[in-house]
Amino acid sequence: MTEPSPRSDPAVDGAQPEEADLLRDLLRAPGYLKALVLCALIGIPVSLAAFWFLVGLHELEHFLWADLPHGLGWTTPPWWWPLPLFLVAGGVVGLVAADLPGAGGHVPASGLHGEGASPNVLLGVVLAAAASLPFGAVLGPEAPLIALGGGLALLFRTLARAPATAQSTALLGAAGAAAAIAAIFGNPLVAAVLLIEVAGVGGPRLFAVMLPALLSSGVGALVFTGFGRWTGLDTGSLGLKLPGPSPRLDVGDVLWSLLMGVAIAVVMHLVMTTGRLVAAFTATGVRVRTVVCALGAAACAALYALTTGRSPADVASSGQATLSDLAAYPHTWSVGALLAVLAFKGAAYTLCLGSLRGGPVFPALFLGAATGVLLAPLPGLGVVPAVAAGMAAATAATLRLPVSSVVLVSLLLGSVDAMPVVILAAVVAFVTTELLPVGFVRLRTR
Repeated sequence: MTEPSPRSDPAVDGAQPEEADLLRDLLRAPGYLKALVLCALIGIPVSLAAFWFLVGLHELEHFLWADLPHGLGWTTPPWWWPLPLFLVAGGVVGLVAADLPGAGGHVPASGLHGEGASPNVLLGVVLAAAASLPFGAVLGPEAPLIALGGGLALLFRTLARAPATAQSTALLGAAGAAAAIAAIFGNPLVAAVLLIEVAGVGGPRLFAVMLPALLSSGVGALVFTGFGRWTGLDTGSLGLKLPGPSPRLDVGDVLWSLLMGVAIAVVMHLVMTTGRLVAAFTATGVRVRTVVCALGAAACAALYALTTGRSPADVASSGQATLSDLAAYPHTWSVGALLAVLAFKGAAYTLCLGSLRGGPVFPALFLGAATGVLLAPLPGLGVVPAVAAGMAAATAATLRLPVSSVVLVSLLLGSVDAMPVVILAAVVAFVTTELLPVGFVRLRTR
């Protein structure tokens, strides 16, 4: 008797035969293969556009916050420096939001998503981002990059006179967004994982399956890492031997990371919820109220500088540059400076989330890292595990994208040694955020 093929038995593969062959048939379809080739070709100009867009933002920010103050005789920007810059940012974004299609992109307080990518909104997205980010908005460039990449991909499809189908729109929009977002993270894997979660592939069932897998892998890593170090035996590893000492995780690191995940999730949920209230406030009378909120964020940076004697740039902008300084030299930050930057940057972040344009990722990373440095002196908690857990918890709570948060923080750390606490903090923060009251969720833009 001939044995049945496993593919023909639904009990073996857990799927209906037609579902098992769906991917094979899709890959054989000429239209899909043409779309893949088009995505590869479009990735070239989109990546170049994203690169030069980021270069332009960086150069303008450096001019406004470093070159110009130095040229006027200050070693660091004076305390009042953010006020005129944020005034410009609020005025331009208010006009763009009121008068241009797409309102300059989606409101950052609504989270990170790829909806609404269109060539028609490109001008507004570029103008709003150029007015927000270099002028000090406490936001990152990832959201404008997603809109820019998706819109450019669809624009190139139109120029190439390719057929505009629903499938090609979805594929090209996602491919363009991924190509653009890879430019800021410097890693295509982060871009791919981020876009998978942002697009909501699999819906709630994806998270329901993914969270236990993440959690068990993190606990498993703690167990076999612990046994390996306790016994001196080796089970084999695919890990690379990186230079420099690796942090040795212990019970204190794990327990504090779990508590940090809960606490940071509550605070970041409050920040995002308040940001949505700010967005609702600016939805009417957008020209004037956007300026008011922008000046409020500027006042936070100015008060921080007056209070601490440090540069207002610590509070203004995404925190990407300051994050590197904080991670490399955590002991140069006093407890007072850490408390002040958390309070003032958190308040400015909340105001910018609801009024200006950009992404929520990098300020959340900075706030999480600063919290980790502040809490690192706790008994049994090291600096590296504290910073890793803080960044993972803050990002997962803000984005509600646990896998992307784990991948991103691991990439930033440049090592997988702190991966267990990164996973545990991200999962705990994500679950805590999902169980908290939803609050003001949906925001509508023009």
